[in-house]
Amino acid sequence: MPATETFVAHRNLLFTVAYEMLGSAADAEDVLQETWLRWVDVDLDTVRDQRAYLVQITTRQALNRLRTLSRRKETYFGPWLPEPLLTAPDVADDVELADSVSMAMLLVLETLTPTERAVFVLREVFALEYEEIAEAVEKEPATVRQIAHRARAHVAARRPRGDVSAEQARDAVGAFQRAIETGDLQGLVDVLAPDVVLLGDGGGVRQAVPKPIVGVDKVSRILGAGLPRVAGVVTAEPVQINGWPALIIRIDGELDNVVAVRIDDGLVTGLYIVRNPEKLSRVERETAVSR
Repeated sequence: MPATETFVAHRNLLFTVAYEMLGSAADAEDVLQETWLRWVDVDLDTVRDQRAYLVQITTRQALNRLRTLSRRKETYFGPWLPEPLLTAPDVADDVELADSVSMAMLLVLETLTPTERAVFVLREVFALEYEEIAEAVEKEPATVRQIAHRARAHVAARRPRGDVSAEQARDAVGAFQRAIETGDLQGLVDVLAPDVVLLGDGGGVRQAVPKPIVGVDKVSRILGAGLPRVAGVVTAEPVQINGWPALIIRIDGELDNVVAVRIDDGLVTGLYIVRNPEKLSRVERETAVSR
């Protein structure tokens, strides 16, 4: 069936579009289901560019879902972090894709309006033409150009500073791993920026810091107090989360949390610890993302 074959061929792309707009794999999957239901009713003979048309459907459904998700976040307990994805090693080879799905970038995208986020993702990540984006967000092309310019400037002012290498990220994650395994925090403190921010997402289900912790002294005290209190055997597994080095933390073999980092100018400026069980289902198996 041509409709099915086309949808399957572009599924990873459509998932990535929806995920970058929503920061939630569960919601992205719902968007794909809604996209499929609309796609099977389309007369394919009338579609000039099937990829672009599928992206347009996905974008519109993601925009609808984003507004619902925004209301949900207003009542969320504590900081909200994106749902982490275990990604294949080759994602890191596509630097632009890895950057676009990173935890740090997804948090930057959270500061955009829904339409700005859609326009930025479609233009900067997936290189759609302004006319195609205009169809997706139901705006005039000239308006979309203005939105793209505004969103690009907004993101540029907030994205990680300087070029970040995978080696720097691995070193930072390695320092965190050694701190967990040995209880010696000094190596971790040495790679933390003075204004480092620690965010913990327990979703009201698992214990986590209820608000952002700012500053190397406060962050190191929180981490130092937390490590000795953990009961059981703690293991830290280096993995690739959202295209970047990260850790999966298990206690007595049970998945407890995921640790991701943001790096600016060689130092860790963001520590992201996701403990909400509802957000950890995608770290036990790889999720395919693509452009």
